[in-house]
Amino acid sequence: MPYHVFENLSQRQASLTRAARLDGGIGLAQWRNDDDRIALEQPGHHTLSLYVADGYESYRRTPGGWRNGGAPDRFCLMPARHDSLWDIRGPLEFAHLYFTDDHLKGLAERVWDREASGLLLDEQTFAEDPRIASLYRHWLLALDWREPADRLALDSAITLLLVHLLDGYGQRHRPPPRPRGGLAPYRLGQIRDYIEAHLDRPLPLAELAARVQLSEYHFARMFKRSQGLTPHQYVLQRRLARAEALLRDTALPLAEIALACGFSSSSHLASRFRQARGLAPSQLRQASSRAR
Repeated sequence: MPYHVFENLSQRQASLTRAARLDGGIGLAQWRNDDDRIALEQPGHHTLSLYVADGYESYRRTPGGWRNGGAPDRFCLMPARHDSLWDIRGPLEFAHLYFTDDHLKGLAERVWDREASGLLLDEQTFAEDPRIASLYRHWLLALDWREPADRLALDSAITLLLVHLLDGYGQRHRPPPRPRGGLAPYRLGQIRDYIEAHLDRPLPLAELAARVQLSEYHFARMFKRSQGLTPHQYVLQRRLARAEALLRDTALPLAEIALACGFSSSSHLASRFRQARGLAPSQLRQASSRAR
């Protein structure tokens, strides 16, 4: 993961909990740190940092002296080419999203259909934003970054997060237009058929949006308007429906059913199945066998 902030932390006291490199090169990392001083000099990328736990003794040097204000759900937005010096004097758990000017420009051009040179982000330190905290907590931190079946939800959350940054902390932009309606019925049918035919593999948001020649942002909003579910909610619903049918009607091993439905393992399928259906796959199969 060739990101300056990631490499710097890797050489300090920080302990890496997990990391992932997503489609397009966007980086995610979750860290723990304590009793450390970190100097970031002119990084070539942007970093959005959310304090997950603790952080009360995190300090940043400012022209007026050392300043603190860290706490769970506070965030720091560190734009590219900005220097910063941090003194971590107590325990801190935090998550980082690493992205570049090219990621922002590409997103702005897809979402707002305009040339996007000269985009700037406003630096933020120990700030509060319920939208950022919610997207981190309920999506980025809750998902399994290695699980292909969770990739669509992860891509969707990151797209929403970056659009929110551009809308709330960016310069030289215009608000995104609100789609007036959903997908045309034949387009919606195309997408549903495509999803049904490819449930056995990852279905990233960019791939689905490209099928109907829309930006990821517009596609996600218009799909939900038409279907009543976000793309990742709909895909998960269809994966579970197929798994349920295979459990009822076949004797396939659970591991084979999991792979046929886009889950990486039987344990991942079982976890999602319990959450959605309130019982384990084996219990459903036993009940179906008794009913025959």
